Parts: sequence; structure tokens; C-alpha cells
Amino acid sequence: MAVDAGLYRADLEAKPEALGALADRLERCDPFENLPEDFDRIVFLGMGSSRYAAGVAAQRLRAAGIDAIAEYASASLGTPPGPRTVAVAISATGGSRETLDALARHTGESFVVAMTNAPGSPVTDGADLVVPMAAGEERGGVACRTFQHTLALLLTLAARFRSGESGAGLVRRAAEATADLLDRRVEWLADAGALLDGPDGVYTIAPAERLSSAEQSALMFREGPRRQADACETGDWAHVDVYLTKTRDYRALVFPGSPYDEQAMDWIRRRGSTVLTIGGDLAGQAGSIRYRHDTDPDVALLTETLVAELVAAIWWARG
Repeated sequence: MAVDAGLYRADLEAKPEALGALADRLERCDPFENLPEDFDRIVFLGMGSSRYAAGVAAQRLRAAGIDAIAEYASASLGTPPGPRTVAVAISATGGSRETLDALARHTGESFVVAMTNAPGSPVTDGADLVVPMAAGEERGGVACRTFQHTLALLLTLAARFRSGESGAGLVRRAAEATADLLDRRVEWLADAGALLDGPDGVYTIAPAERLSSAEQSALMFREGPRRQADACETGDWAHVDVYLTKTRDYRALVFPGSPYDEQAMDWIRRRGSTVLTIGGDLAGQAGSIRYRHDTDPDVALLTETLVAELVAAIWWARG
């Protein structure tokens, strides 16, 4: 699919409306109503943004006592199929080659759930349950709304096994938060772009519970404007990425909320690195962007990547 900077920006601007429509759907029905009541494990299969979202969902399910894992669909060794396994194949286009190959091991053996933004696409062939992402056409060619909707739907799935807000109410709050960032972008977007625009790329840092935010944000910088970008988990940062602050013009987009925020910021302050925080404030930051409902970690999970997406859109259009 061809990618287009202007259409990508329009896709981002349509996020609140698309989320509102998804909330309406969730009020009418539970997309996972026909999931088996009794099973041994759930395996999520996907690539790129799909796998990022699945990783967060799998972690939440494990915390609720469910045997769940998010696998690279491209892995040669994967979870074996079986009648007590639920395989959730995630593909926005419904045609990801790796996901279809992994799904072939489970079709007819496991209970197969297909999550896609393209009803009737190959990923739905032989599926026992199809869950539409209902994100609308992404004319810019970049998975932005589909990523957000995938997360919202997977949080809905996880909520079947753990307490907490989910479904339509959460999605509506995320729509309000998304609209707030979009409506006020004239106040923060130019400054955010300037802070992150360094010669050595952009680094994104998030707690394990919201690692998908760092991963998706880094992907947006790579996919649109073709900038060097990489993601890291906050606690792991002190073990794998801290070294870059010694020799690089280190520019980081940080999503606060980890018990190890201060550990990372201590190094960042000592090395004079540049940090832009999203949804929270940390000592030593060069800038901070706040938005409606940003103290709710579930809303943050569904919303905070919009900052990187909009910065990427500006850089992409600028060439």
C-alpha cells in the first residue's frame, strides 16, 4: 500500500470520530461473546503494530492468571495448536503473510479468532470468531487508527478476566483525550517537534505495562519521515540504552508511570540529555505535554502515541 503524509494526517484527525463509533459498537455487543468459556491458553499472532498491542494484552491476561503469550508470527517455533488453545490472529489488512502462515498451524486445530480491519480478508478464512477493528479506511497507508482500535479491543478482551474499566466507557474517554490533544496541538506540536529533532534520532521510553506506546511511537518516526528511532522499556533502559547518552545528542520521548522513571532521569540529567514527557512530569524534562484524562493509565495507553504520530506527520510532510 502506498503511503501519503497528507492522508496520514487526515487519518489521525479522524481518530476521535472513529473511537466514538467503536464505543457505540461496544455498547451494542461484546465482540468476544462467543469466545470459549474453558480453555488452557491464548496465543496472539501478529507482526509490527499488531504484535505491540498484543504484548500489552498478553501481560494483562497473565496478571489475571491466564496463560497468554504474544508471539512473532514469523517465528519458526511457536505455541502448538490444540483444542484447548485460543489463537488470536491480528492483521489490520487481513493479509500479512507471516500471520497467515502462523495461523495455518492453528486453523482446524485451535479455536481461531481473527482480528482485522478488512472483513472477508484471508485472515478470516476458517476463523471461528471474527472481531472487526472498525477503524475505517486508513488512506495514509499507516496503521494508526487500527493500532488504537486493536488496543481498545484487546483491553476489552482482558477485562473479561480482570477488574477495571473497559469497553465503551474507556473508549469514549480515550476519544475525549485524543480530541483534546488534537484541538490544542497549536500549543504544543511545534515545540515538541523542535525538542525531538536532533541529529542522532529519537528514543522512546515507556513502562512495561505500556511498552506498546514506545514501540508504536518509534515505528511512526521510522515509517513516515524515515528517522532513526528505537524503543526501550523504562527499567531496562538503565541496562541497555543508558550508554547512548554518553556519546549521542540523546533526544527521548518518555511516557511516565514506571517505578524506575527516576533511575533513568538521574542519568539523563547528569548527561544533559533532552527529554519530552507525555502525560506526566519528571524532574529534568525539557518539556511536557499533558492532556485530558492523562492520569488514567488505560486512557494513556490508548492515546499517548498521538504525540509521536503528529510530530512524525510534520516531519514527513517537510521531507
